Amino acid sequence: MVCLKDLSVRVTGMMLGCLATVAGLGAIAQPASAQAAYGSYVGAGATFGINDGPQGNGRQIGGVLAVRYKLLELPLSLRAQALIGSGTAVVPTISYDVPINWQTDAYLGVGAAFASGDTPSPVGDKTSFALQPGVDYVVPNSNTVLFGNAIIAFDAYRNGGGTAVSVQGGVGLRF
Repeated sequence: MVCLKDLSVRVTGMMLGCLATVAGLGAIAQPASAQAAYGSYVGAGATFGINDGPQGNGRQIGGVLAVRYKLLELPLSLRAQALIGSGTAVVPTISYDVPINWQTDAYLGVGAAFASGDTPSPVGDKTSFALQPGVDYVVPNSNTVLFGNAIIAFDAYRNGGGTAVSVQGGVGLRF
């Protein structure tokens, strides 16, 4: 009978020790926060030049190659897109990312549109300041990202200035 009493005291002590450990771990656990569209990606898709330039040749359809590098500790990403239409443009931006939910980021990027050649790209034919609002969506349980954005390039045409607007969308692979 003495043995059962000692065993009961030991089991009770072990249970109290386990409860104290669990309570201690709970006290130091951090609350979860959304890290939406977490990770970097490369992707491809389509681009649509929405408005015409002064010579009437800015409206066009083309392809886009996109890269996003997510800065892990900050809500910032480095982005670059190559727009390939009648002309070509490269648009590097830095964006401020706002998590909407676990799979989705909305962002606003600021950068420049570097157009090449005499034929306008979907964002003009001249180097210009650019804004890039957009959304990234990570398909659950995969490395697939769906992206969509607009690029607004100010004073984007050599002859007559003007604003060029293009819309892009595509599919990316996270890395």
